[in-house]
Amino acid sequence: MAHALITTPFTASSTADEVLRGIDLAGVRAIVTGASSGLGTETARALAAAGADVTLAVRNTTAGDTVAGTIARSTGGIRPRVVRLDLADRTSVTRFTDTWHGPLHLLINNAGVVTGGLERTREGWELQFATNHLGHFALATGLHDALALGAADRDGARIVSVSSTAHMRSGVDFDDLHFERRGYDPQIAYARSKTANSLFVVEATRRWASDGIVANAVNPGGIATGLQRNFTPAQKASLAAAEAAGVFTYKTLGQGAATSIVAAVAPEFARSGGHYLDDAQEARTVPNDADLAQHPHGVKEWALDPALAERLWTVSADQIRT
Repeated sequence: MAHALITTPFTASSTADEVLRGIDLAGVRAIVTGASSGLGTETARALAAAGADVTLAVRNTTAGDTVAGTIARSTGGIRPRVVRLDLADRTSVTRFTDTWHGPLHLLINNAGVVTGGLERTREGWELQFATNHLGHFALATGLHDALALGAADRDGARIVSVSSTAHMRSGVDFDDLHFERRGYDPQIAYARSKTANSLFVVEATRRWASDGIVANAVNPGGIATGLQRNFTPAQKASLAAAEAAGVFTYKTLGQGAATSIVAAVAPEFARSGGHYLDDAQEARTVPNDADLAQHPHGVKEWALDPALAERLWTVSADQIRT
């Protein structure tokens, strides 16, 4: 029997600041990946405004320094630290995790990349899957002990994994993770990575809940950010068609960040993980053949399947070790 969905007082129009109203995050250490622009910047700003000690994990540290200064001036709080992190580079991820010291309470896996064509990492991995999933997987597993310390320090630690409605286009193809045998479609590649983001939280919670760590995936909704800068004409047309069909309406950055903040601080998710949130609520699971236009706020079964989540974890661990 399906469990009762977790609900919160917030809605699609709520902002990150509204979610954090009255919450004091002094002493909370948070990492936000991809925080040099867009949704990541707003998420980091909101956390810092509530008193959190925020680290901006960014590929472009010059842009990150600019954001950190802006956040410090606008919030009057602690200036966020800026640390370089290239999720597509295993050496960069290892350097980041090896140099982190002390507890970690919030890990917001926000960064993402969209490509217009096939690009590969040095290992030959397809870039979207490598960045959006494998890089974040390596980051989270590398920071497990810090998260466990954070959980003991403050009675719980949380991971937020930013997924997308795009996950409804495709599950993970375990027979061809990196498009070595099939023709490349950047939209399908992105969809697979977003499904992987959701599957990660299912298995992370199963493995780590006993350490006080829970993980949840979020769909921030339609937001105009730098993520779309590499869209091909076909991708732009697909996005316009989805908007016209009512699959989504554009949100402000504050509204988009709200669901990430709900997963990060709302008491309803303090002990409960492995969920997919949409519009600040736990989303309803829909069949894998469900039509996106008819279920724009659902999550497909393939994105929460425990067996697939365990398989992806094993495969991912093998990939980052080779």
